[in-house]
Amino acid sequence: MTRRLVLTAHTSLDGVVDPVEDLLALDDHDGDELQDVLLEARATEVGLLIGRRTFTTLHADWASLPADPTGTARHLAAIDRYVVSTTLDDPPWATAVLRGGDGLADDVAEVLKEGPDGDVGVVGSVGLGHALIAADLLDELRLVVHPRVLARGRRLFPAGHSARGLLLARSRVLHSGIAVQEYRWR
Repeated sequence: MTRRLVLTAHTSLDGVVDPVEDLLALDDHDGDELQDVLLEARATEVGLLIGRRTFTTLHADWASLPADPTGTARHLAAIDRYVVSTTLDDPPWATAVLRGGDGLADDVAEVLKEGPDGDVGVVGSVGLGHALIAADLLDELRLVVHPRVLARGRRLFPAGHSARGLLLARSRVLHSGIAVQEYRWR
């Protein structure tokens, strides 16, 4: 196995991924069932690639967790953390800063070459997700599809992008109707 770049996104039926709060607030969550699915996916993660805004939010949230029953804070402390930013120079908690822009593909290639085998997850960063999709850098797309239509907000795929060559590798439906779908590019 080598390193793979895997984007996980909560989305509505019509492809809206942001604001994610609108999705999460509406669902009668499966609670433990959804958490188990996300923990299973996290088990293969050796790294996390996120944008600056997501980094800033997550770092503040996770640094203040006194007791974390999900093990998220412990997991994040143990893996490599990469932040894509043109404004951060040496942020605390980050393994490395990737500059993005025209050099994003080269930076991501370096991240995928270094370190132990496993997945480098991408979460919460819509703009970064758009850049990775447009540059054809993702190995897998993991969608947590909430049975809602939001009709407004930022969408998973950048405008004008056609997602061709996707192969459904795995699909599960949770009790609440949330579908977890994993796609790979052919």
